[in-house]
Amino acid sequence: MNLALSPPRSLALFCKVVDNFGDIGICWRLARQLHQEHGIAVTLWVDDLTSFRRLCPAVQTDVDVQQVAGVTVQHWRDQDGVFATCDVAELVIEFFGCELPPGYVAAMAQCVPRPVWLNLEGLSAEAWVEGCHTLPSPHPRLPITKHFFFPGFTAQTGGLLHEAGLQQQRLQFQSDPEISRHFLATLGVTPMEMAALKVSLFCYPHAPLAALFESWQQHGAAITCLVPEGVAVDAVEAFLGERAMPGAVRTRGSLTVRVLPFVAQPDYDKLLWACDLNVVRGEDSFVRAQWAGRAFVWHIYPQDENLHHVKLRAFLQRYAPASTSLIAASLRWNDAAHEDAHIAQDWPVLWQRLFADLPAIARAATDWQQEMQLHGDLATNLLKFAVAVRSAAEENKVQSAVAR
Repeated sequence: MNLALSPPRSLALFCKVVDNFGDIGICWRLARQLHQEHGIAVTLWVDDLTSFRRLCPAVQTDVDVQQVAGVTVQHWRDQDGVFATCDVAELVIEFFGCELPPGYVAAMAQCVPRPVWLNLEGLSAEAWVEGCHTLPSPHPRLPITKHFFFPGFTAQTGGLLHEAGLQQQRLQFQSDPEISRHFLATLGVTPMEMAALKVSLFCYPHAPLAALFESWQQHGAAITCLVPEGVAVDAVEAFLGERAMPGAVRTRGSLTVRVLPFVAQPDYDKLLWACDLNVVRGEDSFVRAQWAGRAFVWHIYPQDENLHHVKLRAFLQRYAPASTSLIAASLRWNDAAHEDAHIAQDWPVLWQRLFADLPAIARAATDWQQEMQLHGDLATNLLKFAVAVRSAAEENKVQSAVAR
């Protein structure tokens, strides 16, 4: 068997948790899929096991090395350590430019053949991503090259994370109201709350929640807002008048806010499927909201000089299901509407328009999902590129030998 033409058998994925849950959320989904669907021996190096455990309760926070769902989880404590070539995986991924331990990189450079080294970047709909996807970056001192790999929304990028069978699971869940009701009941949601328009809320603490809650209280129909524990605690507690613990609930006007337990990833997917509108943040829940087939408003991770507003607008321009009302709500929610005088300044009117558009947005989301699936899923595309890199390296060796 030509190993250069076969997928890598081992993979090391390095993750430093910056955005609490987004970074490890993406890496855990990817690690799990690579192992379960592609049979790869995956080692996930992560520096923050406490955040990891919120998403995956099976993780132990006081163990250096453990097996979770078939994946080896390695607590990444520091940049120290001496590594041998036998410690190096065939495919090495650093997530979002986290710096690998120097000793690991040195061992990579000594391997024959050398591993494929990828920098898995953050998701963006900006046009420049296509030009940077798969670009090589030679190490300044060592004989090894890293390639940039960008997830994205076009065939010229790496696509989106999407497990096999995900859509079938979602459709089965959403086609049977009893399944949805049973799931919400396990989280403490009452039948009366289920009968209302349901919104899941996952946002950063600086979100304009006071204005949001006030406008929803004025909505003509009942709204149930489901907030995972630990999300925007100050604003949620101000509405509740008590600590935002799981089970806490209060109704004011048309709005009921209920605090849910912070759930593991599979149940978070179900929460997105069960709601009529999802407010999501960062990258991981942003992608999952797209696969949920429901309308969503994205709270984007803030960047200096409001660069995140550019990123937000790039996505809204590309996202086919985005109605005028969804664009307006997204820009206002992210304090990015200063240049759009046509956007209604009245928050209740803005949200009423979006609520009226929810069925049409959900229908359009199906076409968007089908379009994204045509580009292939991120895990499979990543492995195909790794094979291409190894094959090119093997071809270069052959040509060099012939030339000599």
